[in-house]
Amino acid sequence: MNILIKQAQIITSDNSYVSDLLICDGKINKISQNIAVDPANTLIINAKNQYLFPGGIDPHVHFNLPTPAGYSSDDFATGSKAALYGGTTSIIDFVTPQKGQSLVEAFENRNYEAQNCLVDYKFHVSPIEWTVNTKADIHGCVKLGVNSFKVYMAYKESIGLNDEDLEKVIEVVAKEGGILTVHAETGDEISRLRESYGKNKDLAPIFHAKSRPSHTESEAVNKVITLAKKHSCALYIVHVSAKESLAYIKKAQEDGQKVYAEVCPHHLLLDKSKYLGEFHETSPYVLSPPLRSKEDNKALWEALSSGVIQTTGTDHCSFTKAQKSFGATDFRKIPNGAGGVEHRLALLFTYGVLMNKISLNKFVEVTSTNAAKIFGLYPQKGEIAEGSDADLVVWNPIKESIISPKTHHQNCDINIYENMITIGAPEYVIKSGQVVIDKGNFIYPSKP
Repeated sequence: MNILIKQAQIITSDNSYVSDLLICDGKINKISQNIAVDPANTLIINAKNQYLFPGGIDPHVHFNLPTPAGYSSDDFATGSKAALYGGTTSIIDFVTPQKGQSLVEAFENRNYEAQNCLVDYKFHVSPIEWTVNTKADIHGCVKLGVNSFKVYMAYKESIGLNDEDLEKVIEVVAKEGGILTVHAETGDEISRLRESYGKNKDLAPIFHAKSRPSHTESEAVNKVITLAKKHSCALYIVHVSAKESLAYIKKAQEDGQKVYAEVCPHHLLLDKSKYLGEFHETSPYVLSPPLRSKEDNKALWEALSSGVIQTTGTDHCSFTKAQKSFGATDFRKIPNGAGGVEHRLALLFTYGVLMNKISLNKFVEVTSTNAAKIFGLYPQKGEIAEGSDADLVVWNPIKESIISPKTHHQNCDINIYENMITIGAPEYVIKSGQVVIDKGNFIYPSKP
């Protein structure tokens, strides 16, 4: 069935206007005033006084992630369902191989794991070591459509790269025309600090934050920008959290270097005061990089508004209370991560748009359009234009909600945004030309 959206306030990254929009066969067919249709085979949605956004693209999620505390609590089915409830219609997850495993094989295995995903998805592929096969593996992934490769400068005991291997990966990714996606933290210093706190029996969750001070991020950001410049490699820095990092990013951008930055809602809205309290109160906020100061919050909002930061990703990696308690006596054993894929658009709208920190057009840019452009999805995704995919959100700008683990759709009994008020929510979510969320009701037509 076709869909006609009537009199919506259409918001793109660079325009705002009122129009009708017709969807046929999963695509945006026509954008015009007073579109005439046959009502017998057309669903008509009256969107007067509501916004129409392109479907959100979350470029940073971890569904079904294995950890010593068990898999993260959202798999591709539950995580993508929560994403749809929040207005996100595409995600980018990660391929993390085992030591010695081919990147291509790991990519194929991850695709199999994601077969029950309800949104469109693609992957960043992570070289976690340098072997005689790595160069060929990266080339093989590019041939399969992968254009971004995620490296970790932390976690050197498991998936992180040393500086020499990091530079080798950067050189190959650059030659393949790809983009290097990087978790920038100085792993050696963090390991030393964690070990030091452990020896002193300083094992509460607050020491997770203390073991990852701001300079461990900013120094890593500076280092990887320098290496990327040396090899003319496009660079995307995930979950930027520290004010000090922004100066290096801005300088590189001003020098003409292809450097993109991402921020997570929790680094915009929450601060290190969340680490004060009992274990059950503080452990949900053990994530990396950790929450920082209100000054960092402010600097990140300003960077988002000015364009130094291009995207917002959630780093969604949900764990239950029971899983977090795996580290009840040692912060080093607490699984890192929190959920958020369901709340990104509502949080950015409420605390960004409605508080005049970002415009409506900037909202669309940082929640959808820029990610589509950076990771090769544009203009099929991230845009409202004739011929683009009909992944759309009809947004009610006045609907008020209170975030709670009792009512969210993430598969988790924790929510780091619990009791926060949001204003604005999806009235309808349209995925591939089909209504999947109708005024809070999940009606996905083709998958369980």
